[in-house]
Amino acid sequence: MLAVLAAHAGLAVLAGLLAPRLGPRAFYVAALAPLSGVVLALAAAPDVLAGRAWGREVPWVPGLDLTVALRLDALSLLMLVLVSGVGTLIFLYCASYADRDSPLVRFAATLTAFAGAMVGLVLADDVILLYVFWEATTITSYLLVGLSDEDRTARRAAMQALLITTLGGLAMLLGLIVLAQQAGTTRLSEIVAEPPSGALVTAALLLVLLGALTKSAQVPFHPWLPAAMAAPTPVSAYLHAAAMVKAGVYLVARLAPGFAELSWWRPLLVSVGIATMLLGGWRSLRQHDLKSLMAYSTVSQLGFLTAVAAWGSAESAVAAALLLLAHGFAKAALFLTVGAVDHAAHTRDLRLLDGLGRRMPVLAVAATVAALSLGGVPLLLGFIAKEEVYTAFAEAEGTFATVALAGLVLGSVLTLGYAGRFLWGAFAGRPQPSGAEDLDAVPAGERAVAAQDVHAPGAGLVAPVVVLAAAAVALGVLPALLDPLVSAVAAPYPGAGEPVHLALWHGVTPALLLSVLTLALGVALVAARRRWGLLQRSVGRVLPQALDADRTYDAAVYGLDSAADVVTGRTQSGSLPRYLGVIALSATLLPLGGLALRGADLAPGVIVDRPVQIGVGVVIALAALAAARTSSRFAAVLMLGGVGYGVAALYVLQGAPDLALTQFLVETLSVVIFLLVLRLLPRRFPVQTRRSRLRRAAVAVTVGVGMTVLTLAATSVRVRPSVAEEFVARSKPEGGGLNVVNVILVDFRGLDTLGEITVVLIAALGMSSLVLTLRRGRPGADGPHDAVRREEPEVRAP
Repeated sequence: MLAVLAAHAGLAVLAGLLAPRLGPRAFYVAALAPLSGVVLALAAAPDVLAGRAWGREVPWVPGLDLTVALRLDALSLLMLVLVSGVGTLIFLYCASYADRDSPLVRFAATLTAFAGAMVGLVLADDVILLYVFWEATTITSYLLVGLSDEDRTARRAAMQALLITTLGGLAMLLGLIVLAQQAGTTRLSEIVAEPPSGALVTAALLLVLLGALTKSAQVPFHPWLPAAMAAPTPVSAYLHAAAMVKAGVYLVARLAPGFAELSWWRPLLVSVGIATMLLGGWRSLRQHDLKSLMAYSTVSQLGFLTAVAAWGSAESAVAAALLLLAHGFAKAALFLTVGAVDHAAHTRDLRLLDGLGRRMPVLAVAATVAALSLGGVPLLLGFIAKEEVYTAFAEAEGTFATVALAGLVLGSVLTLGYAGRFLWGAFAGRPQPSGAEDLDAVPAGERAVAAQDVHAPGAGLVAPVVVLAAAAVALGVLPALLDPLVSAVAAPYPGAGEPVHLALWHGVTPALLLSVLTLALGVALVAARRRWGLLQRSVGRVLPQALDADRTYDAAVYGLDSAADVVTGRTQSGSLPRYLGVIALSATLLPLGGLALRGADLAPGVIVDRPVQIGVGVVIALAALAAARTSSRFAAVLMLGGVGYGVAALYVLQGAPDLALTQFLVETLSVVIFLLVLRLLPRRFPVQTRRSRLRRAAVAVTVGVGMTVLTLAATSVRVRPSVAEEFVARSKPEGGGLNVVNVILVDFRGLDTLGEITVVLIAALGMSSLVLTLRRGRPGADGPHDAVRREEPEVRAP
């Protein structure tokens, strides 16, 4: 399993390097990555289907007990077949679809990286690792959707997808952490096998499911998916048919065996799923762009999958597994069909396509098979899946199950409607104009693209569609081939009994009758295409704009930007004292808040070792007070230097001469630099109002008292021995030095010291660059200070 992930990473780099030379043929090399996933699935299938999951564990962060824990069970095997099997076909399709003018390096490398992230997601058995791969799919999908970086629409769509899925992902991360803490383990398989309970677990699950619903474009988070159709068509086929959007459904299916019996689980998720199914189906029937039609139909099918996977019974698990396969095969085939049609006709507007089926008969037949499978027509895999769905809900008890079943039937009718609309729009001939109003008529001023106007798509664009359609036919006619897989997927669910036996004919059952009803209503919906379009237009005029999720998203983003402008205007005022006050107060009040909530013993330990320390402390306090009170910049710098020298004196009293010497050098250098800068500033500070002085005094007192309290708390709540004792004990034998401070800086914390040196060096380089730039910008100036003097009145230091 690790080798497969490594293969994806290596081939992503290799594809990017080869793309400039090989052009689109680089995708043949990249296709080896998903092909390695297919090989893994074939190798693991005998053991996994027999109930023996494959596992691999590698230490990741031992101190936090985090491991790279991978597990390949039946559900992961099913997803791996989709991600890698369909992915291989899409990669081969890309070799014929892409051209040298497209950003091939980013295209090939990023698509391969995305495939690897999806493989890692379905194999991850550690919740933190799951989140890492989850966000990896988010980032790579953002890059793929925004592949045409000069296209404003693509950039906006990529940002929209990133915002919605990332916010959901952050909520999911918090939920996963709380869930792992309550369960006492980060292993996902162990959490599901022995699920924890309680109010915190409920809150954690809601956060996790929020991430799943945003990823799978459920209502009200669905607008990002149709917008993401700005991506190249093969990307849409992979991300939105076989891979990314299935991640949320996968997570719901993964958690369902352990948590589906919670009282709120089914009502919440099934309701959201059915609402998404109906909304997506309704919107798809209004689209004229074939790709947009497929996008909203994907939203609809994702709602279907979510509702079935969330039901949480062994029967619904079988149905969900079949639906995942059927939808993945059919929807990938239809997306690739859109790409082939667009490639040949240079348009996806179904109002302009006229009789293309005569020009590309093989593609038309394969697409018809895929669309009919999506609609649940007999002898195809989609029909087997839909019958299992109807059976699972018809046999369930309760009113909610009946209501849910009715919603699924209605959604399935819409599925047949948009499947028929797709076939009619892509391949059928345009009817002669009639007196009746037709919203799908050729727009005024446009000319239909007839069969004789297009070229037939090449074999590289047709073959993947044919393979996917053939898979839908083969598994629809011989569904028993899937018995071991669906039985293994259903095994973890309560009530799983005998192995599942799939068949085309089970007799006259309620599920069969519902299937016949669905087909009849679906055909009627396709036949009433014109009237349905007019009805949708009328309803759209009546519904308020507030119900439009796209407008809601735009309003939310606008409101966020406006709020950010207000907050930035208030906080980023350009006042350095205000910035310093905010930073100091935040660093003080936040820890004090935590201290107040948890409570702490403020009983101090040893405060003073000898009386002379009191005298030095008084001098430091007086110097600080004088620096705050004086109106002279020069005197304030000297007083601040006095504070630093007083601290150095305390180091000497504590027996740390090296540290004291360092402090003396730093303070001296700081005072000198301050005095050099003061030559260019007025002699005295600006006059402050009484209100301003009081505000600054309040900040100073709050920070001073707060830091004192925090220091006392830190010294009184120690639960382990001081690390200083460890340093002293190990300084001579392991560091080889008697000067403990030097050994700490050079050995124990050598990397810290190196980092500090690097920071100082970078700052010095930055200042040098500024000085050199100023010199070049002022010809004839002896230096930056001379240039400033010529522009400002001379100010002499006192």
